[in-house]
Amino acid sequence: MLLNLREILEPAVKDNFAVGGFNVTESTMFKAIVEEAQYREAPAIIQVSPNEFQFSERELYLYFSVRLQRSRNPFVLHYDHSKSYEGCIRAIQAGFTSVMFDGSQMEYDQNVECTRRVVEAAHGAGVSVEGEIGTIGETEDYLNGTVRDMVYTSPELARRFVEDTGVDALAVSIGTVHGILPKGYVPKLQLELLKELAAAVPVPLVLHGGSGTPHDEVGAACRTGIHKVNISSEFKHAYYQSVREFVTNHPTLVSPTLVLKDAVQEVRNVAGTKMQVLGSAGKSHCYRKY
Repeated sequence: MLLNLREILEPAVKDNFAVGGFNVTESTMFKAIVEEAQYREAPAIIQVSPNEFQFSERELYLYFSVRLQRSRNPFVLHYDHSKSYEGCIRAIQAGFTSVMFDGSQMEYDQNVECTRRVVEAAHGAGVSVEGEIGTIGETEDYLNGTVRDMVYTSPELARRFVEDTGVDALAVSIGTVHGILPKGYVPKLQLELLKELAAAVPVPLVLHGGSGTPHDEVGAACRTGIHKVNISSEFKHAYYQSVREFVTNHPTLVSPTLVLKDAVQEVRNVAGTKMQVLGSAGKSHCYRKY
């Protein structure tokens, strides 16, 4: 079944678990996440970034949409980290049921104006919208273990932002980092801040940068108010590492299905573990009303 973000997060809030948002680049990764979610009976969010969206033709996402609609498992097709209104509209036209407008680098008033414009258009089409306030860290120097641009989310500003925009979910900054973590860097989530955010904000909270964050930290966040966790770099790293090893060990083999078989399983392994950590495994029964 294909739901929007509000619909898939409603049971997560009620039963206190989080749903994984998995950023896929092409159909092989999509297949792996869908099959693992169905095996685990876990709701899941299939995500596509703007660069990934532009890499493929629109017909690929129409296939994604039809495939998810036909599943008995609950899914969302989500456009992640859009920096433009036009990008969100293109995703909605391609069958996405949820979009994120990322105005976190903008001044507050501009972020509100642009996000609200997306919300008005998306809600008219039955599509949910995720916004962002505060800034998730980015890897600055992998070898020296440094990050940049991390700005923690203010609970009061977050509350105002939701009221001013009407978003259905809010990505907050509490100490995670996008991408592969710098060498030796271990994120420490600000759980007390998260408690304040959960008390102040009336919509589900989203944790970006779920790759590489210790499982105990992520699990604690999911018990404290996080109901969606984004995962990308971790399973993609496992995927590409598997492909590299296979090609190195079988330099004359030219069958893509054999090359990718182990890579698909590696993606499933990572995704399955995350579903267990988030508490979403076995929760598909929460969506029977749909």
